[in-house]
Amino acid sequence: MSKGPAEINTDNKTIKAGDGSGHEEKSFVVSSSKAVFKLSTPAGEATVELLDNGLFVVNVKNDTIIGSYVKYGDPKIAQNMITQESLKRDIDSLQLLSEGKNVTAANRNFYILPNKAVKISDNTQSIVIGPYHKMTSIEKVDGKDPEVYRFYSIKEIRETILKLQALAAPKKI
Repeated sequence: MSKGPAEINTDNKTIKAGDGSGHEEKSFVVSSSKAVFKLSTPAGEATVELLDNGLFVVNVKNDTIIGSYVKYGDPKIAQNMITQESLKRDIDSLQLLSEGKNVTAANRNFYILPNKAVKISDNTQSIVIGPYHKMTSIEKVDGKDPEVYRFYSIKEIRETILKLQALAAPKKI
């Protein structure tokens, strides 16, 4: 994931990203179970190791990205009403994530600093939805829910927290 275009060279194991506009995503396949990539990005020079087979996210933005596993459902059966209790739980969870707390592979949530790579799943067919996309549902494949991971910029997370806090605030009569 990058801000603006990124150049990926799998032969030389390099990723170069400038500081462009907009969010961009590129996918690439590495043929070995261990690969070391040199990064040249607005956040500086770095090296990331992709140590085994699986799906990784490499952050070459100059900002942190945060994501987690999301169970997308059929929009016809999606929840239309949220309780104050679940709203407060969501705010607490997002605040912890934005601080990089309670982030573990077992929880299937991710806090990816600039110039870092994180293994998301062993399933290379998983779907990754990057920041600024507004996807709300996805079709089942062979009757099964797909494995989907949704990522946000830290700016989006902070804006969401503010919106949810406004919804959770007591209404003045």
